[in-house]
Amino acid sequence: MPNQELILLTHVSTESVNDGFLPAARRLGLSPVLLTDQAEAHRQHFSQSGLPVYPEAIIACDVFNPLAVIEAISRRGQKPAAIFSNSDHLQASTAVVADYFRLPGKSWQVAYRAKNKAEMRSYLSEQGIETIRYAVASELESLAQAAAEVGFPCVVKPREGVASQEVGLARDCAELAAHCQSVWQARPGQVMLLEEYLEGPLCTLETLGDGKGLQALGGFHVRLSAPPHFVELEADWSSELAKQQEVLNRIVRFGIGFGACHTEFVLTAQGPRLIEINYRCIGDRRDFLLEQTLGIPLFDTVLRLHLGEPLAALSLAPRAAAIRYLTPSADGQIISAPTPFSRSGGAVDIGLRVLRQAGDTIAITHSNKDYLGVLTGVGTDADAVHQALAQAGADLAWEIR
Repeated sequence: MPNQELILLTHVSTESVNDGFLPAARRLGLSPVLLTDQAEAHRQHFSQSGLPVYPEAIIACDVFNPLAVIEAISRRGQKPAAIFSNSDHLQASTAVVADYFRLPGKSWQVAYRAKNKAEMRSYLSEQGIETIRYAVASELESLAQAAAEVGFPCVVKPREGVASQEVGLARDCAELAAHCQSVWQARPGQVMLLEEYLEGPLCTLETLGDGKGLQALGGFHVRLSAPPHFVELEADWSSELAKQQEVLNRIVRFGIGFGACHTEFVLTAQGPRLIEINYRCIGDRRDFLLEQTLGIPLFDTVLRLHLGEPLAALSLAPRAAAIRYLTPSADGQIISAPTPFSRSGGAVDIGLRVLRQAGDTIAITHSNKDYLGVLTGVGTDADAVHQALAQAGADLAWEIR
């Protein structure tokens, strides 16, 4: 019998893996093995009783180093059925390893330049796909030249950042220097990317591909916090965004074609402009919302692609959906928190996921890491969904002192 191990590379413990991909692997008859550089944290999570699914094994490994991953897999003595990661940080490493074992996977070059935002900008420009002003700086001495190349206002962020962490809008040299200096004090030499500020509504495009064809599922209209920060506060599902052919054409030219991809773009007055290409499933609970909204086994489908199966035609339910992220207004300790709930049966299915509990300490970072809870709604009518979310959210409060 062929080996049915799924090697799953992971960094931090996430709900997407624990509650999404691990159960999907078991449904597909696979034995999931976690390779991670944070083995103890994962073991601690899975030491809890009552969890729906457990990995077959948790192996400590420097997952950022593909050679270390190849060695760890080789020691197991059998070629795995698939090698996969949903981590933003590990797509290139996973792609190299999958290629070594001659298993389905992404191009490591595409995965690398999607993660490295400066490389993404460089490639888009070199190929004539899209051009915006950008520059990089890793110390104060190079910041003035970078700012001169980009101009103001500009967006500044870590070159390989995630979850809106340390992203800010700089309107002049003083704001830019203050933002970068705060990052460099904690991490000297961190490469910061400066980009021209693109004005317009933020949207996403969610796609799946098997290496031969790419299917657009739709996307989200996203509302952000007020400048200078870019925290995602709300997102409304739109199947119409699947018709953003120009965005789809650009990511195909960029090299996207296998597995899941989550693309962010701005609808400017001059047309759509790419912000980020995240070569993985969308996160922050929107992957679970997608599965519920579209009526498709999203996690199973993604894993099937990495098993080498072709992408079957997906019948997408024409539902409306929205998500609201609940954030703190001040630092402090949580005294009380709402009770999570899930309500089905009416015109709208409503759910609350509580992320921060009584006793937790809050230190605002102005990123997606600040979320206290996630409120979701799914129904047949967008107005009804919005109304239900407003009613459900009106009474939710975290008391913080």
